[in-house]
Amino acid sequence: MPPHFHAIYNDLEGIFELSTFQMLEGNLPARVKGLVIEWATLHKQELIDNWNSLTKTGMYKKIAPLV
Repeated sequence: MPPHFHAIYNDLEGIFELSTFQMLEGNLPARVKGLVIEWATLHKQELIDNWNSLTKTGMYKKIAPLV
């Protein structure tokens, strides 16, 4: 699977590709998907840094939610 991140909303989950924010898997409502893309746009560098850290050390930092 390409570099990606998971977004959880209640009991639903989506997996988004890091470079395009396309949802690869999941069943998030359209409104929630839009909010995830808005959040990811604001935090793209943090997401990339987390992906790099995960692949090297298995560790990542939690990123603040969209409020």
